[in-house]
Amino acid sequence: MSAPTLTVTVLTSLSQIAQSDWDACACPEVSDGGRAVDPFTTYRFLKALEDSGSVGAGTGWDPRYLVVMEGETPIAVAPLFAKGHSQGEYIFDFNWAHAYEQAGGRYYPKLQIAVPFTPASGRRFLTRPGHETTGMSALLQGAVQLAADNELSSLHITFCTEAEAIAGEQMGLMHRVTQQFHWENRDYADFDGFLADLSSRKRKTIRKERAKAQGFGGTLETLTGEQILPEHWEAFWYFYQDTGARKWGTPYLTRAFFDIAQEELRDDIALVMAKRDREYVAGALNFIGRETLFGRYWGCLEDHPCLHFEACYYQAIDFAIAHRMQRVEAGAQGEHKLARGYLPTQTHSLHWIGDPGFAAAIKRYLQEERAAVGEDIEILTSYGPFRNARADEQP
Repeated sequence: MSAPTLTVTVLTSLSQIAQSDWDACACPEVSDGGRAVDPFTTYRFLKALEDSGSVGAGTGWDPRYLVVMEGETPIAVAPLFAKGHSQGEYIFDFNWAHAYEQAGGRYYPKLQIAVPFTPASGRRFLTRPGHETTGMSALLQGAVQLAADNELSSLHITFCTEAEAIAGEQMGLMHRVTQQFHWENRDYADFDGFLADLSSRKRKTIRKERAKAQGFGGTLETLTGEQILPEHWEAFWYFYQDTGARKWGTPYLTRAFFDIAQEELRDDIALVMAKRDREYVAGALNFIGRETLFGRYWGCLEDHPCLHFEACYYQAIDFAIAHRMQRVEAGAQGEHKLARGYLPTQTHSLHWIGDPGFAAAIKRYLQEERAAVGEDIEILTSYGPFRNARADEQP
């Protein structure tokens, strides 16, 4: 009996595929009535980016979604984009682009399998259950072929799972290892249970930070689902604009994204809002996965000591413990998270470079970088806030 024929197609809009077909690959686990493991690869989230104009013409993120068909059935999909720059990726290749263009090459456009503006790890090769191996192979071959046929410099798959990175490396791609800071729930009953795991000095520091933050002269509330109202987005938009202007020059998300979030994404969101004198002055936006709370954006109109730590890190830990979640991913970078219970964790990506000479140079660089990241994680972990055998302390 011959193997079924697979075809790979490229879509320029999610409106060209049914939501049920995309989500059957992206989040088949929701069939039990629970949440998606990864809220960012769901149809509703990616469609919100597209419909709001956050991706598409003029953004440097042009959709080229891949779909693998077995007969009339989509068995695998991937959020692929043609990129005109390297903004909003958080796996930095600016030096690669500079070196390639200094040598006379054209680095952009390139292809990227990713969730735009979202440094959160998750599956990037989205397959129906039972089609994991064939689906990933077809998606990867299709993406590489698309890059090669269009004489593009490179293909990048960012913030994929470790299992995907290992499989992709076996298929000939280069595996890159970077790091973030994640908080892990060790079956804590409450925040005090988490604090009991820390050294006495770090425990006291966090308690002081929380007291200082919560004494800012107002109130903090965490909202989700129907508790989130349009007025909250109106306030948060100003916070987001302030952060976006300082970090990236211009915000990645449009105002329309937050209007769509109010209608389509509220159940996926935990919004921390700080109010003082009847006005919202700061906020932090989190997305809720099945096992993970993903910290995404923070912004403020007023500066208050430690309020950033409270809204982004400690309120997230409170939420994760209360909802029995396994971890909090607090976004890219930030060694300041270490003292607050977030430990360094490997993140993974895959890379294909069309030019053989440039690919060989990148491969050598990635080998050296991986060793450096491993050493960095080991050193940082040893300086973490948790009690260990060398610390002779009383809780």
